[in-house]
Amino acid sequence: MAKVKKTASELRRDPVSQEWIVIATGRARKPNSFAQEKRTDWRVSKKDCPFESLQDEHPRLVFFKGKKVEIAPRAGTPANWTTISIPNKYPAFSMGKKLKERNIGPYQVMDGIGFHEVVITKDHERDIPQFSLSKVKELIDLYQERYLDLMNEPLVNYVAIFKNKGPVAGASVAHPHSQIIAVPVTDPDVEQSLKGSLHFWKAHKKCVHCLMIAWDGKEKKRVVFENDCYIALCPFASSVAFEIRIYPKSHFAYFERVDDYQKQCLAEVFLKTFQKLERALNDPDYNYFLHTAPADGKNYDYYHWHFEILPKTGTWGGFELGTGVKISTIEPEKAAEFLRKQ
Repeated sequence: MAKVKKTASELRRDPVSQEWIVIATGRARKPNSFAQEKRTDWRVSKKDCPFESLQDEHPRLVFFKGKKVEIAPRAGTPANWTTISIPNKYPAFSMGKKLKERNIGPYQVMDGIGFHEVVITKDHERDIPQFSLSKVKELIDLYQERYLDLMNEPLVNYVAIFKNKGPVAGASVAHPHSQIIAVPVTDPDVEQSLKGSLHFWKAHKKCVHCLMIAWDGKEKKRVVFENDCYIALCPFASSVAFEIRIYPKSHFAYFERVDDYQKQCLAEVFLKTFQKLERALNDPDYNYFLHTAPADGKNYDYYHWHFEILPKTGTWGGFELGTGVKISTIEPEKAAEFLRKQ
C-alpha cells in the first residue's frame, strides 16, 4: 500500500458555526515558541492609574471580600471594596428610553441605547492567575448579579461580558479590569452560534455542544482542565493558537441561572485555566467573552452557554480577512497537551 503523503495543512469544520478552520501543520510552531513573543510593557504607576481614584464614581455594584456592599443611590464609591462595577466614562452605549429606529436610504439605523460598565478588581498588579479562588468566585458573582439586573432593563436583548487584556487585545488601561455591555440587539457571533445549535437540535434532537463535550471528555486529547461541573478544552476547530473554551458539563442555556456551587466550580476552572495560560505563553494578551442565550424572553433551551478565551498569538492577514477562513499554527491537541503540563 502506498504511503499517504502528509499535507501542509488540515481543514477542520466547526459543527456549530459551520466555519472552516485551517490547522497549518506544515508550518506549525512548537508550543514553547509562543512564550518567546515580545511583550509590550505598558504598565503605569498606581498614582497615574485612572482606576486608583474612584471615590467620585457612582458604582452599580460593589463587593468586599466576597460580600455584597450596600450602596445608596447615586452614592460615591465606599472606602472598602475588592471588586466593583462602575459606568464607563467613555461608553459605547448610553442610557435612553427609545431606540428611534429609522431608515436612511437603504440603511437601517437606531440609537445606541444600552449600558456600558467597567468591572475593576482592587489590586493594581495582580490579575486572575494571581487571584485566590474566592477572589475569582467574587468576580463571577458580580458578573452574574449585574447580568440579572441588566437583562431586565427595557430595550436590553443581550448582555455581553468580556475582557481585553493587554494592548494587543484592545485594552487601554493596564489595571486588571473587564467590561459589561447591555444592548438592544443580539451579538452577530452569538446569533450564528444560535442558528447552528438550533439546526443541529432540529436534525438530531441533541445539543451539538453536549455532543462535542462528551467526545472531547472521552478522548481527552484537547482537554486542558476539568472538574465535576466544567471542562476547559481547546476546540477541535480552534480559530487561533491556544484557543480555550469553558463549558458546563451539564446542559445549560443560560449563564444567569447557575447556582452558587456551579459558580464555585467555574471559579476553579477559570483560575486553573488562566494560570496554565500565563505559564505556557508567558503572560499573553488575550480576549475572553461569555456566549449565553439572549435576554429577549424567547426560548433557547437548545443552546449551551460557555466562555471563550482567545490569546493574541497571531495577526490576521489577507487570506483570513478576505475569506473569513482562519489559520492556526498549532494543532489544538498539541496546545492542550502543553497547557495540561503547566
